[in-house]
Amino acid sequence: MTALALRDRLGKAFEALGPGVLIAFTVAAASMFISEHYNVPVMLMALLLGMAFNFLSEDNRCAAGIQFTSSRLLKIGVACLGVRVTFDQIMSVGAVPLISIPIFIVLTIALGALLARLMDRPIGFGFLTGGAVAICGASAALALSAVLPKTEVSQRNTLFTVIAVTTLSTLAMIAYPIIFTNLGFSDVQSGILIGATIHDVAQVVGAGYAISDEAGNVATYVKMMRVAMLPVVIIAFSLYLRRGTDETAKAPMPWFAISFGIVLLINSLGILPGFAVEAIRALSQWLLVAAIAALGMRTSMKAMLSLGGKHIGMVVLETLFLLVMAIGVVALFIPE
Repeated sequence: MTALALRDRLGKAFEALGPGVLIAFTVAAASMFISEHYNVPVMLMALLLGMAFNFLSEDNRCAAGIQFTSSRLLKIGVACLGVRVTFDQIMSVGAVPLISIPIFIVLTIALGALLARLMDRPIGFGFLTGGAVAICGASAALALSAVLPKTEVSQRNTLFTVIAVTTLSTLAMIAYPIIFTNLGFSDVQSGILIGATIHDVAQVVGAGYAISDEAGNVATYVKMMRVAMLPVVIIAFSLYLRRGTDETAKAPMPWFAISFGIVLLINSLGILPGFAVEAIRALSQWLLVAAIAALGMRTSMKAMLSLGGKHIGMVVLETLFLLVMAIGVVALFIPE
């Protein structure tokens, strides 16, 4: 390809995608500014601001770029999440969390599937909410939605899940430190509980360090164990969806999840210099916030509210189930 042909292709791509991408990143920048200055969860703010610009998703000049940001750039952002965790961090918290975290994840996702059946919801919605609650909140919801079959309501289900887990994470960030302290748990026990139960990383950090530095460190490590399970769950879902009907057989392999694992491995080996780790971490943050903003632009609040109380009930029940399991394990197996 000649330089002139490449320039023409890039020019056409920017003309088609540029306006929507720029709008999504502008909303992301505004969300980060508000979050930093007013202590509002950045993911929730990006969603709400994005929804305020829902009309842009129907504008031909912006639609393609918004779609690109909410799909392709989302996957790149998920892949970059691997830089947040290392194998040393996973191993440093001991055997009990290492054994119990995968069990919590499997059981919570299974509960999501069961509740979907009982409440007459799509099984994909059960996987989506169960995975988001069990692993890492909004980031997991976005990653899982990329491999689950696309339906007429799948986009609204994803947006609802992101809003629900982000809201519950914010409430938990306030309530859990008070609850665990009043129950008499030590800093280490409280850190494990916070890391094992709160959905989003930012709220885990906030809740953990609200108790003590030790609780914050432990909470972060345990949370990173959950994040490290994300590619495993996504690959398992993708392989599951490839079997069966012709419709699910077309489910793509999640290259972004494999990339997440590769980045995690490279980060664990200490190959990346500090400035590269920080750069990838910042890139991941920007891409994910912009992707959520773009998803918000593609869904109206009216459509979200039409999903009904059963959706809310599923996420709340999954959250309480995870909390009860974690308290039981810590009370029985983790010394004070």
